[in-house]
Amino acid sequence: MTDTRHILVLPDRDAAEEVAAELAERLGLPEEPRPVREALAGEDDAEDAQWLIVLEPTTPAHRTPAALAELAELAAAYDGWLESD
Repeated sequence: MTDTRHILVLPDRDAAEEVAAELAERLGLPEEPRPVREALAGEDDAEDAQWLIVLEPTTPAHRTPAALAELAELAAAYDGWLESD
C-alpha cells in the first residue's frame, strides 16, 4: 500500500484549496499540497475542470485502511472522491 499514489478529486479550486489546508494540518505536513487543475476531456472552459490533490507514496497520509477512509470522507465532504493509482 505504501507505493500507491492517492488522488483527491474535487469539484472546484476553492474546495481543493480548503482540503489542501486541512490535509496539511491533519497530517502535519511541512507545506500544503498544491491543487492541480485537470480539464475534462474536450473542454476548455474553467467551469468544466476538476481539481486534484496528489498524495505521493512518501506522504504519510495513507498508511492504514482507516487513514484511507478518512481521506475519502474528507473528499466526499467537499463533493469529491478519492482515487488510487
